[in-house]
Amino acid sequence: MKKGYLLLESGQIFSGMRVGAPSSVMGELVFNTSMTGYQEIMTDPSYAGQIMTFCYPLIGNYGVNAKDNENAKIQMQGALFSNLCELPSHYQSIKTVDQWLKQSDVPGLVNIDTRAVVKAVRRSGTMKAVISDSPDFSLIDWNRPLPQNMVAKVSAKTMTTYEGKGSHVVLFDYGYKKSMLKALLDEGCKVTVVPYNTDSNTVAALHPDGVMLSNGPGDPICLQPLFGEIKKITSAYPTLGICLGHQLIALAYGAKTGKLLFGHRGANHPVKELASGKVWMTSQNHSYVVEGDSVDAEQFSISYLNVNDHSVEGLSHNNLPIETVQFHPEAHPGPDDTHSIFLNFLTMIKQNKGEVTHAVTY
Repeated sequence: MKKGYLLLESGQIFSGMRVGAPSSVMGELVFNTSMTGYQEIMTDPSYAGQIMTFCYPLIGNYGVNAKDNENAKIQMQGALFSNLCELPSHYQSIKTVDQWLKQSDVPGLVNIDTRAVVKAVRRSGTMKAVISDSPDFSLIDWNRPLPQNMVAKVSAKTMTTYEGKGSHVVLFDYGYKKSMLKALLDEGCKVTVVPYNTDSNTVAALHPDGVMLSNGPGDPICLQPLFGEIKKITSAYPTLGICLGHQLIALAYGAKTGKLLFGHRGANHPVKELASGKVWMTSQNHSYVVEGDSVDAEQFSISYLNVNDHSVEGLSHNNLPIETVQFHPEAHPGPDDTHSIFLNFLTMIKQNKGEVTHAVTY
């Protein structure tokens, strides 16, 4: 393997060995604390434009299989590993992570001090970083802005319908994970996946029973031109917003979002459900959060809070059938403690259709 370098906007430099594609890339440096699920993480479209640091020191032990992708390809800019297994052992494995990175044209570094990298991010916050063959900072244009609207890159370009005998859900693709679609299909739903910029008239022509706004990459304010349509759509149909979808709904109804120092990325984030007092373990992947003091209390109630930093983790509209969560109830990777959120969403749809007359809590 060839020597390579990670250069940080803060001026730090880390050395390692090159894996994956031989190209040099710039991206936003982030980290994930999950101990399992590296294949799902690497194919999560929410990481588009980012260089991912894996905190867990042993990655690649069970190789790469044909079933666990959350998207058709790796979406992140690059990946950093402490140790990357070259001889995986699993009956479903079809390739190594290094081979997968090469085939996907995504560069990475191995034998790098990932703990020190994570400390740098926790201290200075998410920042630009470069994977390169050279340690020379003078070769890098640090003033070059990172791409802003990554949603347009990862979203579907055409509409796709998956048949089912249950409720018809329109799933807005801001960078949705396969597990979200599977969760709805497993409940018998008919699902129509639509591009991120689909307008309200197009949605109305589909005659959906409900709408889901998915996760996705980047700053939600980049989609400000769509806020008016998002408000029209969500006020017309029972709606569930997840991660970026949660943020977009909040913004569409007048709230504000801000950026965390280093975000929430991992599979063990404790979230408190305020109505019951229960604490759930959740899977999360985001930099931006809804600012609690900007939420209009006449429209929305805060339904979930992060136990660690008390950031807003969910909203419930006071009059309309709209629910949002910042975390990922489909998990993958992570605990499925909050899978019932999908069931509650479908109950909300049935209530709106008059098929049930009372709320059901799972």
